[in-house]
Amino acid sequence: MLRDAPLYAARMSLFLDSFWRAVAYCLHPRVIALSFLPLALIVGLSLGLGYLYWDAAVAWVRGALESTDLLQSVWGWLQDAGAGNLKTVVAPLLVIFMVTPVIVVLSLVVVGMLMAPALANLVAERRFAQLERKRGGSLAASIAWSLGSTVLALIALIVSLPLWLVPPLILLLPPLIWGWLTYRVMAFDALAEHASRDERREVFRRHRMWLLGIGILTGYLGAAPSLLWASGALFAAAFVVLAPLAIWIYTLVFAFGSLWFAHYCLAALQALRAQETALSLPPQAPAPLALGDDANSRPV
Repeated sequence: MLRDAPLYAARMSLFLDSFWRAVAYCLHPRVIALSFLPLALIVGLSLGLGYLYWDAAVAWVRGALESTDLLQSVWGWLQDAGAGNLKTVVAPLLVIFMVTPVIVVLSLVVVGMLMAPALANLVAERRFAQLERKRGGSLAASIAWSLGSTVLALIALIVSLPLWLVPPLILLLPPLIWGWLTYRVMAFDALAEHASRDERREVFRRHRMWLLGIGILTGYLGAAPSLLWASGALFAAAFVVLAPLAIWIYTLVFAFGSLWFAHYCLAALQALRAQETALSLPPQAPAPLALGDDANSRPV
């Protein structure tokens, strides 16, 4: 344990240093400008799907609720209590809550495809201009990696939905799944341009837990905008305003995560190459002893 302490301290230092650098880079004008591009695409897609399918989705959910005998008694009790109008609010809220994970995952994919390479290049230009670009990850490989990881994350979300009814697990499972997806997508994109395939695998092997930690923390940050949806009926009425705001916050969180991964991964890659260079150098022969420097010589 003591032998691993210097290694742990070095990686913790890298973890914290990359965090503060990512926070500072979020204030860069290029980062702020890039954050609106995924927002425009996602809002356009959300509004288009909402225009086409919102009424049908709400009607389907409302029909499913009304066909349940247990809920029929609940609606009757609410009607007697004077809160019958709540029934009209529940279905839209359920549709919104069900769409939430899809919006989050879609935000991550769009950021990964559009923003992550640009943000990684920004970090590389400003901090790692001398780092050789070995281009171990092509655009096709990045898209395939992102889509494959997204499919796995969506499967995990769907399978874990019943567990969300357990109060502690709803605070743990979604950020863990989103954090894992963030780690998979953004760490790959951060190294795609500069690392070879073997170097990328080695960085993943050495720093997997730290990269996963960045992903999980980013996942928890990504869950913060859900507070906008805690307003219940108010959110249903202000959907057009709050939904784009929540999506933009998600986008900024993912942009921050992309910067965090870029700073960490490129610094780790630079350290890996420096270590490999040092190990590949031949050992230097000891300098020859000058006359009078041997152990048997004595001053005159």
